[in-house]
Amino acid sequence: MGWGLSALTRLAGSKVVERAGLRKPLEGLVTAGTRNGFRAAGAATRSFKSVQKLGKPARLAPSADTGLFDLTPTEDQQLIVETVTEFAAEQLRPAAADADAKLEAPEGLLSRAAELGISLVGIPEELGGVGTERSVVTNALVAEALAHGDLGLAVAVLAPSAVSTALVSWGDEQQQADYLPAFVGEHVPAAALALQEQKALYDPFKPATKARRTPKGYQLDGVKALVPRAAQAELFVVSADLEGRGPALFLVESSSAGVSIEAEPAMGLRSAATGKLHLEQVALPAGALLGGGKADVFAEVVRLSRLGWAALAAGTAKAVLDYVVPYVNERTAFGEPISHRQAVAFSVADIAIELEGLRLVTLRAAARAEQGKPYAREVALARKLAVDKGMQIGSAGVQLLGGHGFVKEHPVERWYRDLRAIGVMEGAVLL
Repeated sequence: MGWGLSALTRLAGSKVVERAGLRKPLEGLVTAGTRNGFRAAGAATRSFKSVQKLGKPARLAPSADTGLFDLTPTEDQQLIVETVTEFAAEQLRPAAADADAKLEAPEGLLSRAAELGISLVGIPEELGGVGTERSVVTNALVAEALAHGDLGLAVAVLAPSAVSTALVSWGDEQQQADYLPAFVGEHVPAAALALQEQKALYDPFKPATKARRTPKGYQLDGVKALVPRAAQAELFVVSADLEGRGPALFLVESSSAGVSIEAEPAMGLRSAATGKLHLEQVALPAGALLGGGKADVFAEVVRLSRLGWAALAAGTAKAVLDYVVPYVNERTAFGEPISHRQAVAFSVADIAIELEGLRLVTLRAAARAEQGKPYAREVALARKLAVDKGMQIGSAGVQLLGGHGFVKEHPVERWYRDLRAIGVMEGAVLL
């Protein structure tokens, strides 16, 4: 593929092509080939190696239970949220429209995001991170702040931390020694949690991707859909049905034979550069099984992922609210602001009310998860609100802008498309 793109590039620059009027079509072909990689092999840019031996896996302890449900951020949390909010406003929001159109994040944006050290919060100090206890609430606040800038770019930024969080929570000592050092270095690898499959009414607990035991480990076959930054990812955590016994999680390096990537642009989350992950007789060692294939581990992965999507929905819904309030106050009709009309004022109030409910339920679920308490009920409520009210808020935002809501000059149409992904997506993010 590299030779082909090189030849196309040289051809696009020739004077003969320019005289024939074919420069633009060829440049478009080069750009598309570079971005999508046609159906390319996985990114083989890193060799994961153990840099230290661990006697046992490092885990983060549950946070202390004060007996009170207090949503006031701690001083550290407030500092983190302010930093991430500033980054989202200055870096993500201005780049969002262009990234949505080009189906990729701007050059250098994701590396600047990695410099924030978002993934370090969830990695124990003994492994090079800064975490001392579980930080689900902090992660929820970070996801919300990033999504206020742009949901698609937020997913691209958070995708690697989903893999590092899974390794910290359920990886054994060898898996942590092999992979986690890369996530605390200067160049954090692109990585993705791949649960989604292209199937109507997809149930993550019944994956079509199959895993079977072999004398040397496992063999995976199947296709994962809507994987963020699939073409750049160097490491995947993939769900597969293990010999009919139920879903299990496997660590798959992109350089493994049988791994290939196909671009899969979607209605929303376009700046996350989603793609299909093809697994064709991918041979994995016995140590690739994450969490021992336990059912409760997989259930917790699904719950924490859904909690992450609820936090992202809250952040984007807040962006909608913050955008429509000044719009309806400044937009005039019949000599007065349209916010003076009851229908408009009530619609804005409904957005604020539903958003507050979504945030409360999401943070309550995050707090219970952080403290090691049962939180399945709270996650189910958060997901239900995120799916229903998230799309409702996106639609209301488009309606309040009228004709302006339908054009790309205003970001509300993009937020509406992104919010529709909340009811579809499984995996990709993990709190």
